[in-house]
Amino acid sequence: MRRNLFNQKIRKNLRGKLRKTPTKAEGLLWFKIRNEQLGYKFRRQHGIGRYIADFYCPELKLAVEIDGGVHFEEKNIVKDKQREEYFKKLGIAMVRYTNLNIVQNIDNVLVDFRRTMSCRRQPHPNPPL
Repeated sequence: MRRNLFNQKIRKNLRGKLRKTPTKAEGLLWFKIRNEQLGYKFRRQHGIGRYIADFYCPELKLAVEIDGGVHFEEKNIVKDKQREEYFKKLGIAMVRYTNLNIVQNIDNVLVDFRRTMSCRRQPHPNPPL
């Protein structure tokens, strides 16, 4: 994968603005996953091609999207599908949660999230004998 796919300078200001003004759900999830609390490093508002993922784990090739109300509008459903297909072509899996689900059920979201992460783990290339 080419390095220039990630965090292109053209969207740097937008990524910074998004990091400075997180939604309540983004802030809550970030508090639970930052500093490798789940065993993996996540990045906030990480650029991947022309898209920005709310959270991204390079080691697992896992993008996390937090959907607010606008994601349920017809035009945005189509855009979200295009984003998901783009990520899939790059070998990046995507998991989605709603703002409401995170705020009201963070413990259940974390259980599901850990399950998703365990499915993405790669076996060690040279396991000990």
